[in-house]
Amino acid sequence: MATLHRKSGKSARRPTNVSLDPVHLAEARELGINISQACERGLVATLAEERARRWKEENREAIEGWNRYFEEHGLPLEHYRTF
Repeated sequence: MATLHRKSGKSARRPTNVSLDPVHLAEARELGINISQACERGLVATLAEERARRWKEENREAIEGWNRYFEEHGLPLEHYRTF
């Protein structure tokens, strides 16, 4: 999966169609919210959430293994903790 990163504030835009709840759309327009920017922010947040979810799933076994290790053996430098 290719990931695009914006290197500057300007990037090419591609027009698209989205379906939005008319009540939310009317309120956003009334408040002067830029619909495209709001949709993009929501999409960026959703992409980050999905990448994090997939990373956790892909690494679930390793995470569980380390958790078991620390439960059995404790933290390696625990005797240095002051709290």
